Amino acid sequence: MLRSILFLIASLAAVAEPTFKPLFDGKSLTGWDGDPTYWRVENGCIVGEVTPETLLDRNSFLIWQGGEPANFELEVEYRVSARGNSGINYRSKPTPNVKWALTGYQGDIEGGDRWTGQNYEERGRKFLAYRGQSVVLKPSENPELIKELGDPAELQKSVKKEDWNLYRIVADGPLLRHYVNGVLMSEVRDLDPENRTGKGRIGVQVHVGPPMKIEYRAIRLKELGPGKKK
Repeated sequence: MLRSILFLIASLAAVAEPTFKPLFDGKSLTGWDGDPTYWRVENGCIVGEVTPETLLDRNSFLIWQGGEPANFELEVEYRVSARGNSGINYRSKPTPNVKWALTGYQGDIEGGDRWTGQNYEERGRKFLAYRGQSVVLKPSENPELIKELGDPAELQKSVKKEDWNLYRIVADGPLLRHYVNGVLMSEVRDLDPENRTGKGRIGVQVHVGPPMKIEYRAIRLKELGPGKKK
């Protein structure tokens, strides 16, 4: 009897444990919305590409249509060209009167050495935490640096150039963490009630600038319970 009870408890715990679900089927853009000029599926990957003939006058997003997650872990494998500039938006809102645009938190991605891993707020407060920073955001104040997570140049060494990398975003209440290949790149505690968002859309970006290519695959989401308080 005791063994049966323990088995039942373990089974219920397993059922209750959040699990990852795929957001991309590897074959089509079903469940996503974006400008087909820039987004396609190729070799099992979402490809965002800007060519000399299709240069952008503003950033454009491919937006997941499956909901507005609040607290979650998001894992995405990406590969970006040497001159590429992209990002993964989350807890973001569609920008009024601008198609395929988002306003909100972004895990930055680039082919260069400066920005990958930082937290940038698209069409909002802009640079929230540079790579290597743990910050607190308060109303009407600049970000307050709490601690250094590491030297930005040293952290950059964990990013593979023009190769596949794993980006992991953890959003837990006001606490936002960005990891690349298992290394914590930036951390934000957003205590600005007027500007922070507790839930929103997920999207991936092609950026204004020179021709570029970004590839995404193995996009998966694990929704968590109620987030941490202050």
